[in-house]
Amino acid sequence: MFPMIIKRTIFLFVIGPGIVGNVFVAVNYMYIFFWDTKKKSTHLILIHLAFTNIINLFSKGMLKTIGTFGLRNFRDGVGCKFFVYLERVARGLSISTTSFLTVVQAITISPRASACATFKPASTWYILPFFPFLWILNSLVSMNLLYYMKNINSLNRSQVGQRGSYCYFLPANQTMKWVFLILMILRDILFLSLMGWASVYMVCVLHRHHQHARYLQKSKVLYHKPPEIRAAHSVLLLMLCFLFFYWTDCILSLYLNSFFNSKSLILFILEILTLGYATVSPFVLIHRDAHLAKCWHFH
Repeated sequence: MFPMIIKRTIFLFVIGPGIVGNVFVAVNYMYIFFWDTKKKSTHLILIHLAFTNIINLFSKGMLKTIGTFGLRNFRDGVGCKFFVYLERVARGLSISTTSFLTVVQAITISPRASACATFKPASTWYILPFFPFLWILNSLVSMNLLYYMKNINSLNRSQVGQRGSYCYFLPANQTMKWVFLILMILRDILFLSLMGWASVYMVCVLHRHHQHARYLQKSKVLYHKPPEIRAAHSVLLLMLCFLFFYWTDCILSLYLNSFFNSKSLILFILEILTLGYATVSPFVLIHRDAHLAKCWHFH
């Protein structure tokens, strides 16, 4: 009984602040984007990232919490498919949106004479078509879940080895299994590669900018750090946060599937890690953005 109480408490402490933080970030950036003259392309991407985080917390976290509290009548077959599928799509959207944010920020701070400067959008609205593309891509990559995911209550005991989860992934055709697995791996490799390239490029640009700033300070010239540079530091911090949770999740998943026998503790840690980025990222933005921090302290 004690471990179950701990699980309930941890899930509530992870999900609650995460949803509040993401709603706060989304509402404030929506206000800036639609009613403020200082709107940027990254604001629109951050709104989408916050919305993705809310979906992830709701589909993964809230359903886990409902299962922890024992409300099994809520979980019918359609609900099981819907929430598990939505959680998988939200995971893909998280990596693709973070990668997109890193690339756009790298292009934003690129010098005018560089090749990247030619890709700067003339208007913030030009990046809107990328969002339907990301949704369609991640929806198609996770399409197999709609067929192979079943509610555990609809299966007999001969089909399910262990009862303790609310959804069960039916054994899939090996060809289909490898096709969708390869598609997921290729998607992750693509967006991680873009994220890595953009991050290295930003570090190089920031290093050159830092050298130039030191030269101006030695020359006793008044220097103010441009907002694009502060935003680049924030995006890099957000990217590092994502990579920490992503690779920790991957390493523990590999360890769990290969060597670990008692799976309950590691599975619970993995469930928390899948919610980690969605919960932490809005507070990283609040800490780094002076406007968000001011509004947060005011409320």
